[in-house]
Amino acid sequence: MKKNKILFWLTTGFIFLFEGVMPALTSNTQIAIEGIRHLGYPDYFRVMLTVFKVLGVLALVLPVVPGRIKEWAYAGFAFNFISAFISLWAVDGFGGQTVFPLVLLGILAVSYVQYHKLQSQKPGFNPQFA
Repeated sequence: MKKNKILFWLTTGFIFLFEGVMPALTSNTQIAIEGIRHLGYPDYFRVMLTVFKVLGVLALVLPVVPGRIKEWAYAGFAFNFISAFISLWAVDGFGGQTVFPLVLLGILAVSYVQYHKLQSQKPGFNPQFA
């Protein structure tokens, strides 16, 4: 159980910092604005994406958030990473930057698996409501 907790908090903490804190602090910088424009998205998409990322990471790290909401947060981040990969590939072609969202997707997958392992070890666990 200790290994599962460590893996969960390492991977979830990375997602929290990289997908919650960084966008919250840098979404109004010129490089972020240009990055969204470069991909062909309107400026309001940048703001909306930042809000959803911050809400998503809060859902993942706060223990009071119900499991069903956490599942939606995990799904939202998975869609985000897959969409980022496709957007980067369509605009810039295949390269190191294009693969990075898939690396984040892998880290998210480890967090998701560890979350379910921790949940299944709790007394009174019912997988139907996890």
